[in-house]
Amino acid sequence: MPAKVVVGAQWGDEGKGKIVDLLAQESDVVCRYQGGPNAGHTVIVDGETFKFRQLPSGIVSGKPSVLGNGCVVDPEVLLAEMDDLEERGLSTEPLKVSGNAHLIMPWHIALDGASEKRLGKLQIGTTRRGIGPAYADKAARIGIRVQDLLDQKILRQKIETALAEKNTWLTRIYGMEPFELEDVAGRYEEFARRLRPFVADTSLLVDRALRDGKRVLLEGAQGTLLDLDHGTYPFVTSSNPVAGAACTGIGIGPTRIDEVLGVAKAYVTRVGEGPFPSEMDEGVGGRVRELGQEYGTVTGRSRRPGWLDLVALRYAVRLNGITSLALTKLDVLSDFDELQVCVGYRLPDGTETADFPAHQSDFHHCEPVFERVAGWGERLDDCSSVADLPAAARAYVELVERELDVTVDLVGTGAAREQVLAR
Repeated sequence: MPAKVVVGAQWGDEGKGKIVDLLAQESDVVCRYQGGPNAGHTVIVDGETFKFRQLPSGIVSGKPSVLGNGCVVDPEVLLAEMDDLEERGLSTEPLKVSGNAHLIMPWHIALDGASEKRLGKLQIGTTRRGIGPAYADKAARIGIRVQDLLDQKILRQKIETALAEKNTWLTRIYGMEPFELEDVAGRYEEFARRLRPFVADTSLLVDRALRDGKRVLLEGAQGTLLDLDHGTYPFVTSSNPVAGAACTGIGIGPTRIDEVLGVAKAYVTRVGEGPFPSEMDEGVGGRVRELGQEYGTVTGRSRRPGWLDLVALRYAVRLNGITSLALTKLDVLSDFDELQVCVGYRLPDGTETADFPAHQSDFHHCEPVFERVAGWGERLDDCSSVADLPAAARAYVELVERELDVTVDLVGTGAAREQVLAR
């Protein structure tokens, strides 16, 4: 049976954790295919809130949950989340971690923060969790992988080799204290002891599940516009959240995937630096921020709200091959009698386009072309299906479908698992 990919269709924070948790009820295996402990997936079940940075969202449902080779893993963060889950009465036994995933080491976190600070006004706005430097070492072929935890001799050798370079950077370039071999090796040997039972050949595990006719759900972190290759570079993450990366990030062939569910808010937000054409003014944006509780799960940073951007969303549909959409947080817009939707960009040369600009300079200097639409001004708590939505809310959903030529199969009307409407 083919697999389904759930991908963020904006700048992240679209509510993927909730959608994955919902779909996990009907899945047999749930896999995370990229990203690190900055994902910030929030799941609310029976009034209880779970906030995951590293764990796959499916773990709440007790389903086999995979951290794929495309992820970077901070063992300290992962173990802390596992301990918290166990203390709350949920088992972490279903978790499997790819031996090919790369480890975030202490120097990655130190270098991430120091580099951002040094950039000053040009900083990217990373979460300073060491994710970028860990992926950089992976690409440079000097990274340390999860499987290295299983051999104490190899682990120590690799840490010693890395410190010879990293301590030079830390002390001479950034004026920071060096790391000691024994301290780092001792900590990671303890991590190894605890994580050993969870390390597996996850590519083989997922392949066997698919061959056995099981339903596999693949979740990405962040969102399409933060993709390293296709996002709003350089204000992007250090991996590929797009749906195509699910294959390399888990270790399966592209023919195994036949559905791609894009997740988008009924408006849009972004965190950190970078251009944002449909950004609201602070008055309206402040209202949306409070109504939607738009604060980072991992960092607590306030998000920048904007009106729904159909140009960027159309781009996400194309890049990911999105077959259907989940439109989340429609309830947040219930507070407004009139809404705006960005239907085009006005480029620096005065021309207008409905397609996402191919060049960074055009995107950085474009202006939004807005269309005003009616709001519905009433709560959505009593709606049990999309058909129950107020007429103006239904029209808003239909506008998205018409402009993107893709169906909206799920509509979020609240934070809890059950507050999702289906067609």
